[in-house]
Amino acid sequence: MAQLIKLEDYISRYEWNAYRYSSQFIRIKQDNWKRLYNMWLNDDIPVKPKEEPVSAFSKWKSFLKSGRVKEETTTQEDYSLPKTEKALKHYFLNKLFPLQLKWASSTVTDVSFMDKNYYENNQLKYYLQRFPDTYLLMYYPIFNIKNAPVDGDIILISPIGIEIIHMIDKAPGTVIMADGERTWLLKDQTKKETTMLSPTLALKRTEQIVKSILSLQDIDFPVRKVVLSRTNDIVFYTEPYNTRLIGKHEYANWFIEKRELVSPLKNLQLKTAASLLKNCQTSSVKRPEWEDDDDSSFTDDNGEI
Repeated sequence: MAQLIKLEDYISRYEWNAYRYSSQFIRIKQDNWKRLYNMWLNDDIPVKPKEEPVSAFSKWKSFLKSGRVKEETTTQEDYSLPKTEKALKHYFLNKLFPLQLKWASSTVTDVSFMDKNYYENNQLKYYLQRFPDTYLLMYYPIFNIKNAPVDGDIILISPIGIEIIHMIDKAPGTVIMADGERTWLLKDQTKKETTMLSPTLALKRTEQIVKSILSLQDIDFPVRKVVLSRTNDIVFYTEPYNTRLIGKHEYANWFIEKRELVSPLKNLQLKTAASLLKNCQTSSVKRPEWEDDDDSSFTDDNGEI
């Protein structure tokens, strides 16, 4: 699953050390998956939690709650695992999602006031759960340019380059006509036509910011722009410069291309991510002294997060 290194202007643990937390997340995910998978294989699940002594599964439950999504009650269903391996993987990714939000909105000493709607944000889940661990995601980051906030588009940092992505999801059957520099035409199933602002404008703004930051750091890393729609056709005569237009019929190939990239984290990739993070706006407050970080299952070799 991709790593959420920046969410809007919330404080992120990756800002402290992009190198450390990127590799740590992969190790933590792998270790906890192996632990859960072994329990699933051995059917090591307590049937009646209140009558059973503390077990490995109890520790696993503590890990699942580390994302601070508190439940009012605990039912028998909470302690059962899916029947199939495919469902178990989906279950595992869903349980990791709150922790990813936590890492992208808090540190040991500081915390941001995150919009709780992100817990149900399917678009964000899509990026985090469908792409490999070595993809680093900046989800609508806010850059600090000359002491002024500037909204950015989605930025996906792979080991081989950056893709700046603008997503369009219109009603099924709507055709997107990419035929103008400032406006695009939308034609629905009734042939009714409306216009929308061309997404290339926002993409160019984010591209200029990204390239400027990398240039100042003498970082040479490929940057491409993508207009992506999973639900609609995008019709065009020629693609804009350095921009891919991915409609619903091209989407499958684009997605497979991302999934099939087999590469470890790269030093240049992490250097790029760290440079972009340093130029993002961050809004946070000090964590209350009495608030426990509660990340006992997610520690490094020194017992720290």
